[in-house]
Amino acid sequence: MVTSSPFPTSARVLTQEELDRLGGERTLVSDFKRMKLENEAQKNWDLFYKRNTTNFFKDRHWTTREFEELKACREFESQKLVILEAGCGVGNCIFPLLEEDLNIFVYACDFSPRAVEFIKQNPLYCPERCCAFQCDLTKDDLMENVPEGSVDVVTLIFVLSAVHPDKMKLVLENINKVLKPGGIILFRDYGLYDHAMLRFKSGSKLGENFYVRQDGTRSYFFSREFLAELFEETGFQSIANDYVLRETVNKKEGLCVPRVFLQSKFTKPGQPQSS
Repeated sequence: MVTSSPFPTSARVLTQEELDRLGGERTLVSDFKRMKLENEAQKNWDLFYKRNTTNFFKDRHWTTREFEELKACREFESQKLVILEAGCGVGNCIFPLLEEDLNIFVYACDFSPRAVEFIKQNPLYCPERCCAFQCDLTKDDLMENVPEGSVDVVTLIFVLSAVHPDKMKLVLENINKVLKPGGIILFRDYGLYDHAMLRFKSGSKLGENFYVRQDGTRSYFFSREFLAELFEETGFQSIANDYVLRETVNKKEGLCVPRVFLQSKFTKPGQPQSS
C-alpha cells in the first residue's frame, strides 16, 4: 500500500538513528574506483538491462496522471506534441503515452544501446510515431537526431540522478538546444533522504548525496535548492519544484518505507513559436 503527501515544503525529517548513520559515513570511495565507475558507467547500465531485460521497471502510467502538462500545454486539442524522453530505458514511460495519446511524436534516447534495442523490438514501436537512439547526454549532441528547437516537452524521469553531479549541466545544456522557446521540462527523481539513500552500506558513498549501488550504477539524491540552482544556471525558469513524500507499507512484514521524490517543472524562456 502506498500513501502520499504531495508537495511538502522540505525533505522529510530524519530520526536520530538515521542522522547518526548519515553522519557516520565520512569515508568516500577511492579516486581510482570513482574514475573507474565513471568510465564504465555505460557498461554497467548495459549489464543492468542484460540482467533485467524489460522486467525491472513497471510501465509508468502515472506519468499522464501526475504530469497533466502533457495534455495542458496544447493550444488546441488536436495539436501534435513532440516529446523527448531523455533516458528512456526500455520504454516503460513512452509506450503507455503512445497508447494513450495519438497526437504525439516521441524522440527517445538512452545511454544503454541494449535498452534502445529493447525499445525497437517492442511490438508497439512504430518509426512513424517514435524515434529511438543511443545517446550519452553528457557528450553526444542531441541535434544529430533531433532538430534544433523542435521539442515541446522533455521528460527527465529518474535519469539525472544516474549522472555525475559535475556533468549534470552538460545534460541540460544539450537539452536546451532542442527544446522550443516556451517548451517544458518535466522532472521526477530521487529526493534527499529517500529510503534508498539511507539503505546504502559503508563504502558506497561517492560524494555529497551521491552513491554507488552494488551493480556499479550510481544514484544522486536531489534537494530542491540544488535542482533549482542547476536549472537556473543553465538558462531555465522554475515553474514548480516540490518534494513528494510517500510511505510504502508492507503489511505482511510490518514495514513502513519512507520514499522521497522531487517532482518539478521548468521552462525555456521565450515565446512559443506558432505552428
